[in-house]
Amino acid sequence: MHRPRYQDWSWPKGKVDPGEAVPTAAVREISEETGHDVVLGLPLPRLRYALPEGGTKRVHLWAARLAGPDDAPALAARVRPPAASPDEIDGVEWLSVADAEHRLTRRSDAVPLAALVALHAKDRLATATLVVARHARAKRRSAWKGAEADRPLTPTGRGQAEELVPVLAAFGVGAISTSAWERCARTIAPYARAAGLTPAHAHLSEAAHERSPGRVAAEVLTILESGKDTVMCTHRPVLPTVLDVLGQHAGRSVAGLLPAKEPFLRTGEILVAHVGRTAKGPRVLGVEVHRPLSR
Repeated sequence: MHRPRYQDWSWPKGKVDPGEAVPTAAVREISEETGHDVVLGLPLPRLRYALPEGGTKRVHLWAARLAGPDDAPALAARVRPPAASPDEIDGVEWLSVADAEHRLTRRSDAVPLAALVALHAKDRLATATLVVARHARAKRRSAWKGAEADRPLTPTGRGQAEELVPVLAAFGVGAISTSAWERCARTIAPYARAAGLTPAHAHLSEAAHERSPGRVAAEVLTILESGKDTVMCTHRPVLPTVLDVLGQHAGRSVAGLLPAKEPFLRTGEILVAHVGRTAKGPRVLGVEVHRPLSR
């Protein structure tokens, strides 16, 4: 991608808009600057460098694939941005690895390219996504007099639920599995509406987990084996079982990145697991955690 202002060749990238999550900014910038809709995959090495005017720029990069017909729900949940001005971007080219490495102006931009090539060589770029979401902020147990299953979201929690929509869309989520309890159902409802999806009410509530942690583990494994880009919404007491299943299907280095201490995920926080296929079954190849903007 050529930028006339800087007379350089670079990756599609840009600044995060106010109130925008980093994954949302990534797919927006790619759409603006290349005209292509993409679905984010494994994260690549981040870049960090000093700006001429002072300060430091931190760049988040992902492997990505072009969106296809199966990604219609995620695309429906996005707001398509206008194309970038020719004053900003005046050239976009697809290049071979060798040509891309030669063309990139900033030498540090070759670092994520090398990581991408290494992932391709290991056949690790074809991944599905399992997003593990802890429900958004809910009314405190001590302040709620009704049934635990009916405890509602707070205004902040409802805002967190809305913020999830573009983030889940960035990762191509096309299936929803959730606890039927109110705070989980309402957390995932905005994305379900935007994407035109019907949530599946799985055995992911606190009560279901108390009765049978093994059944919850089986639900997680079924999602991993499905190969579908899925979000599952559940509760703090259920997370250790969910994370244990992910850890069992990950190498030591990736398993070490999984949250290991209470509360594992904060309310409204998500863990994105990138799942590859091997002869031995699903393999978690990378994980990342994203916090809600509203806290």
